[in-house]
Amino acid sequence: MLTEIRENFKFLEDFLGNVFSKTGLTPIQFTLMSIIFAFVSFYFLINLNFLLAFLFFISAGVLDLIDGAVARITGQASKKGAYLDTICDRYINGIALLGFLFLPLKFFILPSKIWIVLSFLGSLMTTYAKAAAKEKELVMGKPAPAFFGRTERVISIATSMFLGIFDINLVIYPIVILAILSNISALQRIIISFNSAES
Repeated sequence: MLTEIRENFKFLEDFLGNVFSKTGLTPIQFTLMSIIFAFVSFYFLINLNFLLAFLFFISAGVLDLIDGAVARITGQASKKGAYLDTICDRYINGIALLGFLFLPLKFFILPSKIWIVLSFLGSLMTTYAKAAAKEKELVMGKPAPAFFGRTERVISIATSMFLGIFDINLVIYPIVILAILSNISALQRIIISFNSAES
């Protein structure tokens, strides 16, 4: 949903691209830096320092925005860079969700670890459902955007960390939302792919 309105903030991406292109770093270097920030966030998360975990996770997300902006501004956009960016996106989310497994989160309908695993599975399958549809040639054009895409998933994870600053018992609720909506989103893409194949 939020991915569809990203164009409204293109001016911000252009601004960031212009600013950070002056650093001399390549887009791929920014992409790899985002992974480092994700690991730092993981470290603080498992040590229950939610504030720093939140700040480094948000920074990893901003770096993900910057790499693409710098690539466009400097004319360094490439298929290899886009591929690496997509892979790193999944690792950043996965690293964060792995960190939650180490936390003493409260039971909510199901054990917290079940919700975390479902969140990881839904996030992964939303992406894989799109990739598999293109690989099997069910969808030839650009796939329909997931209603609960990467932006929403990042916001859910960041919200969990942010709430942990105030009360660790609140951390589980955005994860539950992520678990449910990401799996619904994956199912949405599967259905759309099947319908596209029949037409």
